[in-house]
Amino acid sequence: MSTIPGPTPAELEAAREVVSRVAEVTPMESSRFLAELLGFPVHMKCENLQRTGSYKIRGAYNRISALTEEERARGVVAASAGNHAQGVALAARELGIGATIFMPKGVPLPKLQATRNYGAQVRLDGHSVEELLRAAAEYAEQTGAIFIPPFDHADVIAGQGTLGLEIFDQVPEAETIIVPIGGGGLISGVAAAAKHRAAAEGREIRVIGVQAANSAPYPVSLEAGEVTTIKTSPTIADGIAVARPGALNFEIIKELVDEVVTVTEDDIARALVVLLERAKLVVEPAGAVGVAAILAGHVHATGPTVVILSGGNIDPMLMQTVVSHGLVASDRYLTLSIPLPDRPGQLARISELIAHANANVIEVLHTRHGSGLQIGQVELKISVETRGSEHRDLVLDTLREAGYEPRIGDAEARR
Repeated sequence: MSTIPGPTPAELEAAREVVSRVAEVTPMESSRFLAELLGFPVHMKCENLQRTGSYKIRGAYNRISALTEEERARGVVAASAGNHAQGVALAARELGIGATIFMPKGVPLPKLQATRNYGAQVRLDGHSVEELLRAAAEYAEQTGAIFIPPFDHADVIAGQGTLGLEIFDQVPEAETIIVPIGGGGLISGVAAAAKHRAAAEGREIRVIGVQAANSAPYPVSLEAGEVTTIKTSPTIADGIAVARPGALNFEIIKELVDEVVTVTEDDIARALVVLLERAKLVVEPAGAVGVAAILAGHVHATGPTVVILSGGNIDPMLMQTVVSHGLVASDRYLTLSIPLPDRPGQLARISELIAHANANVIEVLHTRHGSGLQIGQVELKISVETRGSEHRDLVLDTLREAGYEPRIGDAEARR
């Protein structure tokens, strides 16, 4: 590749000097569990431990630092569901600049409070990223405030690219880098840094992007050869939920990124559970999609691999829901409906069988009002802890061999 698009090595180093004034050099953790799955060493770049809880402070601070004194006096405005909001708010505070942030009406309380605590004025407007961006653009036109885009700007891309420089400082032998993709700011900068480093060393390096399947405009756009707007579906990975790639980002990504894969909601939930259990790391859904891609078998690495954990800002209420979902997706939690004869001893018999299969009962509902029941039948709805797919099947087989007809809950049956 004779010409590498995106920020140059000099621009990346200049951005690193600027960003170092506010951002931490985050840890690089190894994962034996993921390495066994992938067949190569796997390292996790922990931007979930960054100031403001994500990598976004890098691009925001680099962009705002480049403003003139006249522009700084006008203040800045941004639109975000959370991470970019906090990055802009902190960057503006550190530089003594007023900031107004448009956030969705249903934004989780921790993200709202954090943004306000960094000193920004928050306006709740709309529900989608697109609505927020329009509102912020209108505010900028009316007030003269400088709009700070979340991904589609050269200064933002260079700022995010400083993460790529850190990766090579910490894992110089890296041959594959896995990056979450929303609008494309992070992977644009990281890919440019990676390809420049590889070219200087006379070797190849793979950069793989990961999107949530419910909000994945990049595969469609790359196939079409142009920026394409898609219709999105709800996703727990709200931090990367966009309907349209950034224009500048797309031009870089189509040249430098080797592959873009997608992961399901179940994949993401499983990844969060693995990161909690195996790595003792709290990561938000958008930040865990790289790990989700490894667990789902979508990543074909060529050597030592770095996966970026891009953020850790997860609402505790969402975490509770996602962890439960992840346990179900990992065959660690089984919900059954069992028709039973309406006579004494049946509940005790079911409990005995489940105990014999070494499973633990979590919740029980015994009712005569289930749909499809015959006269003289009751329905037992029971939730059981299991230890994976083999144990799950053992529980089911044990019940069936005893003459019962357990039905798996709807969410599990659809998988």
